[in-house]
Amino acid sequence: MTSSSKRPVPAPSGLSDAVAEDLALYREKFRRRLPESLDELHGPTQGIVELPLHMAWSGMTSYDLEKPRQRMGLYRTVLHEGLRDDLPRYLNQELLLQLWPVLRTLVGRSVRAVWEDAFPQLASHIRAAA
Repeated sequence: MTSSSKRPVPAPSGLSDAVAEDLALYREKFRRRLPESLDELHGPTQGIVELPLHMAWSGMTSYDLEKPRQRMGLYRTVLHEGLRDDLPRYLNQELLLQLWPVLRTLVGRSVRAVWEDAFPQLASHIRAAA
């Protein structure tokens, strides 16, 4: 299934029409950035990663993947701020799956919902980690 044919993540019920529409547009922004498959994520698994300013505009720009907190911070930043071409470059499939049970609690609801809807294997990793 291509990312352009993935169904939009529904907004929570009980919201006004305007708020629900804004939330749907916000989630669509993240959905459009998704890779076709997690197999595309071939980013680094070790060393120092330098993020460009369009992603690291408000904080750290350099992350040491050997340090768990920095690794988690890098993934959180890339998921929120990365563009479609950034995701395969900076994220690694194995690391994302490994980090997801905790990382999902650190990202916004929209990011979490979009990624878990598009990639059921992320949700299965949550159950496996529990």
